[in-house]
Amino acid sequence: MSALFASLRSLLFAPGKDEAKLRKALASGADAVIADLEDAVPPPEKGAARATTTRVFAEEPVRCLRFVRVNGAGTEWLGDDLAALREVGVDGLMVPKATPAAIEALGPEGPPVIALIETAAGVRLAHETAAHPRVAALMLGGADLAAEANLEVRPDGQELLFARSTLVFASVEAGIRAPFDVVHLDVRDDEAQRAEATLARSVGFGGKACVHPAQLDGVHSVFTPTADETGHARTVLAVYEEAMARGDSVALLNGKLIDPPIVLRAQATLARARD
Repeated sequence: MSALFASLRSLLFAPGKDEAKLRKALASGADAVIADLEDAVPPPEKGAARATTTRVFAEEPVRCLRFVRVNGAGTEWLGDDLAALREVGVDGLMVPKATPAAIEALGPEGPPVIALIETAAGVRLAHETAAHPRVAALMLGGADLAAEANLEVRPDGQELLFARSTLVFASVEAGIRAPFDVVHLDVRDDEAQRAEATLARSVGFGGKACVHPAQLDGVHSVFTPTADETGHARTVLAVYEEAMARGDSVALLNGKLIDPPIVLRAQATLARARD
């Protein structure tokens, strides 16, 4: 589970109440599917959505990791969500408006958690949330955070730079995988989504959430190392190993210094490779 989870690039949301969309998502080629019992389901339909999700998960063949976004801590639905999901054996939970207290509300045992950081309090407490034993990854919820903080959406994504960097360094400090970036809400604008994903990758993110299968190819292309990148990484490791065997502490490749940080980056590139 840990190695597979570490390599996830895409999280595809599907409404837990919509059987057809949930089945389509599970067959879409996403690395992981998140059945949404929270925002996508109005209060009168919570029970029906829970029943639909557990039934579809039980019936569909396992093609990807399967998560459920449960209702938030303090709501009347969380207890029933957790009880129902114990019968299915999901791969993980996504907790909305995550803080350390929200994670504690789940109890000490259960599947790993993706903590959705989408409030100012969540950003402020991101380091503590990431350090919780049940948290395996953080995800940035941009829409809710922007609304709360009155941020104006910019084409270059700079309005979320502080929040993105906070989640990255919280994840590094806690020793968990790189966080997942926000959903790009315009499913028709492939170019803008790729630009946003590229920005997220450049500041340390390891994947991105999606709301439509059409977004998957763009996300996968950005967060999967190219053949040139993996080839260079293998060369870096080979040159460094040869230098170590000679008793040297550093190596040179095409005139550029190879030292332990460069080696770590090469190892991380190969860990994300799909070949």
